[in-house]
Amino acid sequence: MTRPFCSAEPRETGRDAGPDSFGVLRFTSVFEPLCLSPDWAAYDPIGGMQTHTAELTRCLDRMGIRQTVFTSRLAGPAGRRPYGSGAVVVRTGLRVPVLRQVWAPPALARALGPQGAADVVHAHSGEDLAVLPAAWLAAVRHRCPLVVTLHSSLRHTVRGTSPRAAVLRLLGGPVERRVLAAADAVIALTPSAARRLCADGMPLDRVHVIPSGFDPELFAAARPDPFPDVPHPRVAYVGRLAAQKGVAVLLEAFARCRVPATLLIVGDGPQRAALERRARGLGGEVRFTGFIPHVEVPAVLRHADVLVLPSVYEELGSVLVEAMAVGLPVVAGRVGGVPDLVRDGVNGLLVAPKDPAAFADAIDRVLTDPGLAGRLGAGARETVRDYAWPALAERVAAVYRQVLSGRSASARP
Repeated sequence: MTRPFCSAEPRETGRDAGPDSFGVLRFTSVFEPLCLSPDWAAYDPIGGMQTHTAELTRCLDRMGIRQTVFTSRLAGPAGRRPYGSGAVVVRTGLRVPVLRQVWAPPALARALGPQGAADVVHAHSGEDLAVLPAAWLAAVRHRCPLVVTLHSSLRHTVRGTSPRAAVLRLLGGPVERRVLAAADAVIALTPSAARRLCADGMPLDRVHVIPSGFDPELFAAARPDPFPDVPHPRVAYVGRLAAQKGVAVLLEAFARCRVPATLLIVGDGPQRAALERRARGLGGEVRFTGFIPHVEVPAVLRHADVLVLPSVYEELGSVLVEAMAVGLPVVAGRVGGVPDLVRDGVNGLLVAPKDPAAFADAIDRVLTDPGLAGRLGAGARETVRDYAWPALAERVAAVYRQVLSGRSASARP
């Protein structure tokens, strides 16, 4: 059930008065879709990085920071469009997923010209080979500081045996290391990622830990159940249907659960057809909803009984933060930086990755023990009190001010 949702008029378009008057040029291979529809979702399923970059853009716009965001055109038509009060999103490239990287050359050509002039360049690096070199060249061209947010390290985070994963590690790993070494500041999503950067030789004073967050107004609003016909208890998964996310493991786990329940899979992606076939073979009550607008995600989570994130590899998993914001118990694989957020038995349950039996046991524990579920939910809310996007955006802006101040100081006689 994919519902059209157009974001030409993004949320929170009002601007707060503030002292910031600098401009930021940002590169990200993915961004919030211009219009969420079945036609679009087939090209670029939305995930945590799309939400992260959009929420940050909205918050910085409210602070009066000028922004030009360069991204691929998979999630909207090519061209330049206003976003909020003072930001601009420029989409380039082709609407062909296998040619995703070709968005970067035309974006870079624009970024190197007068319209790309900025005080800071900020790269959002995920599973993409083009963002880091493009951002570095733009920073060199405009003689301004470079900030990198590492959403997924090509050297340390990406796992798997697919040809794509091998290419990302082989080609992207060295590029990542060289560009990060030249960056004025690197933002890691978790302390674990920050420790890896420092172990690689990155000076401690250039590494900042700023996680993904949630919009407190969006998640505080009361919304009706988007799936009133789905019975409880509900085991929910929200995210992309891609190999990295381990949804096949979740299907195996759900088939082993002792407690009768409904598995609600909210999302889309390249593995959807195969996963639907697998679910039919395993049996059980499994619902694939397709994508829904992000503004409806809080209602999905609020009306679920447990969220499961079975990722094979993951830097953080922003849906975990969002689930915890509504007090929903979470079950997640012990991978990447997830243990930095989820403390086993305190605010969620951690299990071995790729282990259907372990996931099934954890799901059954939450569904059969209301006391445990209540304690985990309360612990989750307490954990993410400091994960609200406005506060996180302030921390990103502080990094901008720091690198600008550092460049100014180094230029003085």
